[in-house]
Amino acid sequence: MKLITVLACGLFAFSCVVAPKAEACSRVVYHGPGNTILTGRTMDWKDLDMKTKLWIFPKGMERDGRFSSAPFKWKSKYGSVIVSVYDAAASEGMNEKGLVANILWLAESEYPDPSSGKPLMSLAAWAQYVLDSFATVDEAVRVLAREEFSVITGEMPGVGGLAACHLAISDPTGDSAIFEYVGGKLLIHHGREYTVMTNSPIYDQQLALNSYWKEIGGLSMLPGTNRSADRFVRASFYLNAIPKTANIQMAVAGTFSVIRNVSVPLGITTPDHPNISSTLWRTVSDQKNRVLYFESALEPSLFWVDMRNADFSKGAPVKVLVIQNGRFFAGDASSYFEPAKPFEFLGEDQL
Repeated sequence: MKLITVLACGLFAFSCVVAPKAEACSRVVYHGPGNTILTGRTMDWKDLDMKTKLWIFPKGMERDGRFSSAPFKWKSKYGSVIVSVYDAAASEGMNEKGLVANILWLAESEYPDPSSGKPLMSLAAWAQYVLDSFATVDEAVRVLAREEFSVITGEMPGVGGLAACHLAISDPTGDSAIFEYVGGKLLIHHGREYTVMTNSPIYDQQLALNSYWKEIGGLSMLPGTNRSADRFVRASFYLNAIPKTANIQMAVAGTFSVIRNVSVPLGITTPDHPNISSTLWRTVSDQKNRVLYFESALEPSLFWVDMRNADFSKGAPVKVLVIQNGRFFAGDASSYFEPAKPFEFLGEDQL
């Protein structure tokens, strides 16, 4: 286990913009035999139409941080399949090496003053930068801890409020890391044991709460509300309780069963907790076989993208899968992606 403290740069996901809009989301990592590693997450949000799309990005894409005054530039080393929201940001994804990135809301996030003179990168591109650049969690932790650029949180146009999120990454070895900004410093929890992440409170406190419930025993009693701490406990218990298998069909089903257990019913309103949002979609990423499964609360069936059928070669076309406007998919949807111009990450003119 590693706990690294460094000065923080910002962290952003458009799916976690402001507290009145969304407070929930859950993420788990399944460790099975035979290098069977899967990462599942829920996306909980007030607005039913997040303009959610799936994208195939090839390697070799020239990117910049969307801040012309202090540009940060990079070229994508790896291709990826990502889930975008509002045509503005990557909320999660998996790259061709099996590295997965998920960003969830954390109200306690506190970011430092970014006026360090370092290059700047749009908050919306944070997860994409990770997927573009790293093959393993260990590699990502070592580089991100060096803070070669500053990413600053900002007010969103037409929404107000500042982004407040934490990031989880995992790789095909089962390694995992969680990045949180607490008191203006970046805390990195790095180790295979960090298999569950939800929202508030900060991760150290989540672990302490979960230790309490472990002593009680999940077969005797589990907290059952939609609150973040309760979802953390339930996800931890069921993730450890379900059978572990190398049968990928059963492993995917088991992972989905855990994240469904911590999902929030569609359209629910809780007067005492107005920030609790409905689960709009769920994903499970099979990091051994490079398959991303997607399940929408508004669709009758789930579909998947087999990354082994995607063209990630340099110069290959960017492709998109639009899953709104009444379009439903089932089974392998890889062939339904269509060439498209990539969306622009939220830039300095909008922050």
